[in-house]
Amino acid sequence: MTTPNLAVKLGGLKLNNPVMTASGTFGYAGEFEPYIDLNRLGGIIVKGLSLEPSKGNPPPRIVETECGMLNAIGLENVGVDMFLCEKLPFLETLVPPAIANIYGKTVEEYAQLAQRLEPFEAVKGLEVNISCPNVKEGGVVFGSDPNLAFEVVKSVRAMTTKHLMVKLSPNVTDIVQMAKAVEDAGADSLSVINTITGMAVDLATRRPKLANVTGGLSGPAIKPIALRMVWQTAGAVNIPVVGVGGIMNATDVLEFLMVGATAVQVGTANFINPDCTMGILDEMAAWLCKEGVKDVNALIGSLVVDE
Repeated sequence: MTTPNLAVKLGGLKLNNPVMTASGTFGYAGEFEPYIDLNRLGGIIVKGLSLEPSKGNPPPRIVETECGMLNAIGLENVGVDMFLCEKLPFLETLVPPAIANIYGKTVEEYAQLAQRLEPFEAVKGLEVNISCPNVKEGGVVFGSDPNLAFEVVKSVRAMTTKHLMVKLSPNVTDIVQMAKAVEDAGADSLSVINTITGMAVDLATRRPKLANVTGGLSGPAIKPIALRMVWQTAGAVNIPVVGVGGIMNATDVLEFLMVGATAVQVGTANFINPDCTMGILDEMAAWLCKEGVKDVNALIGSLVVDE
């Protein structure tokens, strides 16, 4: 059988395959150059960017858990200016589209970041992280309030012509409501889901294992929740959905595509095995050949649900 087609489209953004890397788990791509062929990836989403550099939270800020990990990194990053000066030139040499993940403490900060990145052609898209507290609203998380989420995305949309992906928080009562709100505000695609709030306790010291007390749970433990939310979201919106949460192998990727995802992001698995994305791509192509599937797009939304 001929090699199956792996190319997919996120609106106007073309990916050579549906396997992307998740923000915060892949640095700025150069860190993984010794381990994988970066040009084989479908897309690269860089570590979250803020207007100013951030040191993040104090350690300890990563804890291994059963079937996953908790992180309270606190969005440590080099800041947008250093990113453009020191990190973007390397990304410009790569084939996969680079997507900048952005976050702010106010609606205005999100808009300023989008405006700052707009002139740079090598940045093919923005992923808006709305799992952040709005300091002007007393710490209410943007991603937990559909009205606040709408305002953030609307403000970013006004400042950019780039592909606009919004990363939804699972820590909400109704993710479909959030998805529709940001779609109405101008999102081109959705990434579903961000981490789930959790915590871990050290029995011997009777203290939390994270200095921040709580953190974001990721890894295989959250995959069933992520699958459910992708399925719900993909069935409710008219824009592509990118599946995120516990993807470790090709089987996981194919399941996310079947429930409606157009592409996926691999995150925690990169910490366990830095070349996991290469294995995933090989396994996925082999499965498609074995099953006689000529085009990976045929799997998207192909889940059969009995009435």
